Amino acid sequence: MQAIKTWAGIDVSAKTLAVCRWRDGNQEERQLANDAAGHGELVKWLGRNARACVEATGVYHVQLALSLRTAGVELMIVNPRVAKDFARASSKRSKTDRVDAQVLLEFVRRMPFQEWEAPGQATLELRELGRRIGELTHTLVDEKNRLHARKAAGISAAVVTDVKEHVAQIEKRIRQVERAAYEVVQSDEDLREQYAGLMAARGIAKRTAILLLTELAVLDPSMTVRQLVAYAGLDPRVFESGTSVQKPPRISKRGNPRLRAILYMSALSAIRHDRGARLFYARLVVRGKKRKQAIVAVMRKLLHGIWIVLQRRVSFDNSLLFAASLAQAESSDSAVAAHQPEPSQDHPKGRSVAEELPQQLDPGSAEATHSRRKRSKAA
Repeated sequence: MQAIKTWAGIDVSAKTLAVCRWRDGNQEERQLANDAAGHGELVKWLGRNARACVEATGVYHVQLALSLRTAGVELMIVNPRVAKDFARASSKRSKTDRVDAQVLLEFVRRMPFQEWEAPGQATLELRELGRRIGELTHTLVDEKNRLHARKAAGISAAVVTDVKEHVAQIEKRIRQVERAAYEVVQSDEDLREQYAGLMAARGIAKRTAILLLTELAVLDPSMTVRQLVAYAGLDPRVFESGTSVQKPPRISKRGNPRLRAILYMSALSAIRHDRGARLFYARLVVRGKKRKQAIVAVMRKLLHGIWIVLQRRVSFDNSLLFAASLAQAESSDSAVAAHQPEPSQDHPKGRSVAEELPQQLDPGSAEATHSRRKRSKAA
């Protein structure tokens, strides 16, 4: 471990870098350009045996971070919310680039240091391509909504035709970017193994696997599952104070919103197509959980399995991930007997467990039973 001589806090914006340096008991400040020349000048100014802290700011900090790591500068990248909370704790009332750089300097000097390791070039390229797919997909959804509205209005056929052409164009561009992302995955051995492992899961298709790699392949492999859940914003947030304030626990939503959205759609697909996920979800609902809470639980389960796949380079196995739920369903009566609610608990819509759980496990059969009951009453 090198003896640190220089500490620095760097506030990054699109065009400039506000830098606050502490060295030999003196604190200095500079403003540099956020380009290759500015990065080189910053490396020279920091000198050897330097440690810096940068706030994650979209894509604007990436090239700076890569330049600093290449030059041998120890680097920590912090979540903007963490930096904001630290500034509040430090009684900072103003918010300017200069103040933010000072806050980051104090953060790197006082807080435990977590060094950032640069991902490989293929991983970074995949990240850009995957996020571009997400951007185009959002645009496609907006245009399809506009197309529906214009068709319903029935005023201008020319506008309807134009929107249709734009939808087709966006779909074509999404396919092109997907092909480029797939080529990047196949060109890198690690990404190729991770992609193959994800494709073995029910609920994860080609595009979903690429998007998951986009958000997860850049993370530190040493992250624990608890840290990963927090990164995704799926960690529970408890709000209690004394005996009078006891709000229901909710997920924090302070993590990566893109990853949450991908996991949500994957969870819905898994519940529909995988028996283990469907059993796991159904039992949570029968025990009194709200449907969204049960979906979030499936999301966390999937995230655990995905992380194991990415780190161990193994194929995703839904039967292992939901083994407990499948084991409870082995006996013919376990589906009804498991997790019987207490007599004092009110069951949703006044139905018994025997009626509710089969509907969750097999909605089609439940609807058929309901229709037969209606016909018998009518008769």
